[in-house]
Amino acid sequence: MVYLVEDSLAIRARLAATIRGIEGAELVGEAGKVGEAIDGIRSTQPGALILDLQLEDGSGLEVLRAVRPASLALHVAVLTNYATDQHRRACIDAGAEYFLDKSSDFPRIREIVQGWTAPTDSAAVSH
Repeated sequence: MVYLVEDSLAIRARLAATIRGIEGAELVGEAGKVGEAIDGIRSTQPGALILDLQLEDGSGLEVLRAVRPASLALHVAVLTNYATDQHRRACIDAGAEYFLDKSSDFPRIREIVQGWTAPTDSAAVSH
C-alpha cells in the first residue's frame, strides 16, 4: 500500500499512474498539502510513502517527522527539485530511505516501489 504526497497535479497524476501500473502495488491515498497528508497517512497506514519535499503549504519534512514515530516500518522515498546535500541529510535523518532528484531520478520510482511491494518467497529463506 503506497501513499502519494505531491502538490503538482500533473506530477501526482504521473506518479499515481506509475504506481497503479506496478503489480502488487496499491495506491491508498493522495495529498498535496501537509495537513491532509498527515491525516491521510495516519488513517490509511500505508507501507510506503512517496513524498514531495516542497509542498504548497510547507515541507514534506513536516509530514515525515509527524508520521515517522508511529510508523517505523514505513518505506519512504522523497522526490524533489531541491536535491541539495543539506536537504538530503535532513530527509535521511528524518527517516527517508531514498532521496531522489525529480529531474534525473524520476524513473527510479517504478523500481523502488516494485522492490517495496515484491512478494517475499518464503521457500527461498534458508533455515
